[in-house]
Amino acid sequence: MATRKPSRKTKTIVLVAVPDARLLNVAGPSDVFTMASKIKDPADPPYRVLLASATRSRQVVTASGVTVLCEMSAMEIDFPIDTLIVGGTSPKIPPAFYEWLRAQYGDVQRMGSVCAGAFSLARAGLLDGRNATTHWEVCGKLAAEFPTVQVDSSPFYVKDGKIYTSGGVTSGIDLALGMVEEDLGHELALQVARRLVLHLRRPGGQLQYGHLLPGFEQESPLAGRVHQWLRKHIAEEVKVEMMAAKVSMSPRNFARVFLRETKMTPAKYLEKLRVDMARQYLEDSDLSMEQIAEKCGLGGLVSMRRTFMRHLKISPSYYRSTFRKSFAAAEQL
Repeated sequence: MATRKPSRKTKTIVLVAVPDARLLNVAGPSDVFTMASKIKDPADPPYRVLLASATRSRQVVTASGVTVLCEMSAMEIDFPIDTLIVGGTSPKIPPAFYEWLRAQYGDVQRMGSVCAGAFSLARAGLLDGRNATTHWEVCGKLAAEFPTVQVDSSPFYVKDGKIYTSGGVTSGIDLALGMVEEDLGHELALQVARRLVLHLRRPGGQLQYGHLLPGFEQESPLAGRVHQWLRKHIAEEVKVEMMAAKVSMSPRNFARVFLRETKMTPAKYLEKLRVDMARQYLEDSDLSMEQIAEKCGLGGLVSMRRTFMRHLKISPSYYRSTFRKSFAAAEQL
C-alpha cells in the first residue's frame, strides 16, 4: 500500500533510535506527536512521525532488549525534516552520523535530543557555546567532556535557539509536549497530556529524581574527609572553620581547595547535604516536617521549604507525597 503523501501543513518529525538507548527515548515523543495528530485532524495530521536509525542498519536493539525496526537509516534521508530528535548516544554510532547531523543543522527548523542524546549533538559540535541538559546522572560527564557547553542539570528540557536538549528518559515526553504547545497551542497540548495521563508541565525539575551530591565524597579527596563528619553533625550549626579544623587546614586554604575539587563552596555543599538527608527522611520515615527540619539543620518549616524550592523547585510536602514509602504520613506545609 502506498504511503499517503503529507500535506504542506504537515511537519515531518524524525526520531533517531540509537543502539542500547532506552526504548522510551523515542517511543515517548512518538506517542506525543501522534496523539497530537489524532486529536487535531487525523485526515490532515499536523505531524508525520518517522523512525530512523543512527547506524546503517534499520534494526536497533534498545537497552530493554526490544528490537526496533526503523523505516530507514538516518543517513539515507533525502527529504526535508522539520524536527529532528536524537534518542541517545552509543559507541556503535558511526562517524558518518555526526557528519550527517552537522549537515542537517542548517536545514531543520528544530533539532533536539533525549537523555544522553545530548552527547551525540555535542560530538557533532552542535552544542558549542550553548545551554543544554541531559540525564542528571551524566550532566557532570557532559560538562567535563565538552567544556564549552553550559550544562544545567535541573530542567526537564532546555531550549537554546533551535537546539532543544532534554533530561533523562521521560523528559523526552516533556520536550515533545513543549514542541506541540509551540506548534499547535496550549489547549491542544493540554488535550494531548490529558489523553496520555501526563502533566503538561511537571512540577520542579529532574534533580528531584537524583541526588544533589552524587558521589562527590569519592571524587573529591577533601570532601571525602569531611563528608561523614558533616552527616554526624548535620543538625548543628557548622562553620567553615570547624570543617577546616577537622582536616588540619586553615579556613582560607580549606575553602580554596574545596571549591577547586567540588566546584562549590563548603557552605553550598553542606546545604545540599542537608537537603539530601531531609529527602531520605521524607522517603523513609514518618517523622513530622518539623522534626525533619530540625534533624537536618534546616531551621523551621519556612526555611526548609525555601531551601527545597531553591534546589529542587518543589516543596518538601510535594516531595514526600511523590516519593515516600507507603507508611509515611503525608503532611502539608
